[in-house]
Amino acid sequence: MSPDPTPHGSYLMPSLEHAMVADAMHPGILTTNPDTPMTEVARMMASHHVHSIVVIGGADDAPTWGIVTDIDILRVATQSGVEPNAEALSVRPAVTVETTTPLLEAAQSMIKHATAHLLVVEPISKRPIGVISTLDIAGILAWGEG
Repeated sequence: MSPDPTPHGSYLMPSLEHAMVADAMHPGILTTNPDTPMTEVARMMASHHVHSIVVIGGADDAPTWGIVTDIDILRVATQSGVEPNAEALSVRPAVTVETTTPLLEAAQSMIKHATAHLLVVEPISKRPIGVISTLDIAGILAWGEG
């Protein structure tokens, strides 16, 4: 019998059915202020090779979180007119998910809200600690074994 040529995932990565958001998310976030111009947000994305930037607004004791994605920028950049700022571009409030949420539930939330990025929050503090994208979920689907 010849060996199976199909690549297998890591024994360290759970299957999609058993994975939690923490298993697939990218820890850390890039942030900007609501008044940052669109071209600067685009520059941040290109410089850091990311597809989303978190927008922090509101008061220090009660911040609000939004998210700007590369698709949001493309949508506006193809139109003529005034350059919007990060607040105008952002989806507010950002669709959030906790690190302990099952990955399948996060995927369903992406479909429900028609978004490719969710802001990951710490379960107790509800503070943003990362981002999860459709590509992160695809990685678990492709390489998960458990």
